[in-house]
Amino acid sequence: MIKSPAFPIKLFQVFLVKLLMSTNIASCLTVPDSHRTLGTFTSRLLSKSPKRISFQRKNDVFPLQMIDANTDNGSEEDGGIDVSEDSRLYRILLPRAPGVEWGTDLSFSFVYVRGMDPSGPASLSNKVSIGDQICELRPLSSSGEKEYAPVPLIGTSFDVVMNTFASLKKSVKDVEIVFFKGTKEELKDLCEGGKSSNEVDDRVRITVVQNKGTQDEEIKVFVVDKGSNIRQTLVDEGINVYQSLTRWTNCKGKQLCGTCIVNVKEGGYNTNRKSMDEASTLRENPESYRLSCVTFAYGDVTVETFPPIKVAQWTR
Repeated sequence: MIKSPAFPIKLFQVFLVKLLMSTNIASCLTVPDSHRTLGTFTSRLLSKSPKRISFQRKNDVFPLQMIDANTDNGSEEDGGIDVSEDSRLYRILLPRAPGVEWGTDLSFSFVYVRGMDPSGPASLSNKVSIGDQICELRPLSSSGEKEYAPVPLIGTSFDVVMNTFASLKKSVKDVEIVFFKGTKEELKDLCEGGKSSNEVDDRVRITVVQNKGTQDEEIKVFVVDKGSNIRQTLVDEGINVYQSLTRWTNCKGKQLCGTCIVNVKEGGYNTNRKSMDEASTLRENPESYRLSCVTFAYGDVTVETFPPIKVAQWTR
């Protein structure tokens, strides 16, 4: 048997040890420049001095800044995002397994709620919505005390958010999460100095096109609160969103029948993202088709009732 020489192996081991000793390990764990957003970096999690994110008023805008935890500019004595600065921010207590399916776009940053287990804590809270952006997470001890510093998550990568949950200590049963109820662009605008929702109009326009392409075509415009459910808005205004017999056999907006279909002709980016269940239900139809019972308007939208649908919806 021919034995491989030991010298090259030992030489490689010595080289590897010297390389590791001369390398700043922390720099290897930071997020690339493409994933650094709004002054919130993953490398801050490695800092010896705790940091926190807060919205501070400066010249009537709300830039996102990193602030020392020893200062008193935040909403909590021990740090964290001041949710009182904008009505779209909210803090909620959830178990460490909140029953949320997390998602992100192709930038792999700005993680949001893509879906929820209907029987999970987040869904049952009636506060968390699909499309909400995760901003901060604070682990709580078994006694409920805030022994841990909040972890800033605005603009961080999907892997950072997943690792934050995965690295929670076994003693941590619950977490405080700060969400932003809006789109990635709205969150970025707020962080970069845009006006808060406390300073701007919280009303949006839902334009409804009925009987499109016929002599009976009719257009109605409704001004509603931002985040209003499209099905509920239309039903409240006496507009039918169901075709054929489903007008009497539908599930009353409980996301069980899959028949309240509308075509979001314009402003689809102003609605929440599709969940996996909704996308599967509408898989034979155009991307702009939505189940109105789970579609919320965060900006101006135009919807068409009674769009042509595929056979899968007629057999429900």
